[in-house]
Amino acid sequence: MKDLAIPHWVRDWGYTLMGILFCGFALKSFLIPNSFFDGGVTGISLLIHELYHFNIGWIIVLANIPFIIMGAFQVNRRFAYKTLAAVILLGLCLQFLPYPDRITTDKLLVSIFGGVFMGIGVGLAIRGGCALDGIEVLALYTGKRISFTISEIILGINIIIFLIAAFDLGLPTALYSIITYYAASKTISFVIEGLEEYTGVTIISGENQLIKERLVKELGRGITVYKGERGFLKESFDVSQPVDIVFTVITRLEVRRLRNLVHDIDPKAFVFTSTIKEAAGGVLKKRARH
Repeated sequence: MKDLAIPHWVRDWGYTLMGILFCGFALKSFLIPNSFFDGGVTGISLLIHELYHFNIGWIIVLANIPFIIMGAFQVNRRFAYKTLAAVILLGLCLQFLPYPDRITTDKLLVSIFGGVFMGIGVGLAIRGGCALDGIEVLALYTGKRISFTISEIILGINIIIFLIAAFDLGLPTALYSIITYYAASKTISFVIEGLEEYTGVTIISGENQLIKERLVKELGRGITVYKGERGFLKESFDVSQPVDIVFTVITRLEVRRLRNLVHDIDPKAFVFTSTIKEAAGGVLKKRARH
């Protein structure tokens, strides 16, 4: 039977629309009724709304437009058009959808769950190929012109936002909003990377033949072998021997099992891991998604 694969554009817009709904829920049911903030352009929009009482839907759309234009040059026009459509839809959701009003007034619950739902929304939108907050584009643009990293630029912008909030609306509100931002950031990472964040593992061992065999036959992993040399010790620098350097990609849930397997074969094997943000193709084992 022919596999009925979902077209990429349908899946991407599905992610984007779900992200918009989650962001609208976080804003209308948690953050706005309790005068809380987030980071980035959304945080700036919430701050303007709280100080001047402008319509939040219009503010979010207008505040993102300069960054969307910037995104057309920094990323591509397709990304910019899709982001513009997503931001406009978010503004319409905030204006017309009947979200539950003020689910809770508990500040800790608002800061945590407001951030979590906002993070789910932004993360889903990113998986759909667009952005609901233009701060990333600004950081990308600025990072090419100054010596700071993108993360440092985003952190600096958000510090300014929270300082303004502290002076105008009080320190407690700013501190709770920092919790919101932290919860949103961690949730975004989880939504994008998921439980199956991939880990690259490099193994250097004299017992590489047996290790390769067990990785493939027992763990069902694909492997790549680099030809290298080992030795070069301080007391015998001129002595070395050829060795196969084994590289494989696993999920982080399998790291301990792989380490145990290698240790059973060669307790002196040199094993190191590195986080892989994106992995596709090859022999990658994935859990079934329901």
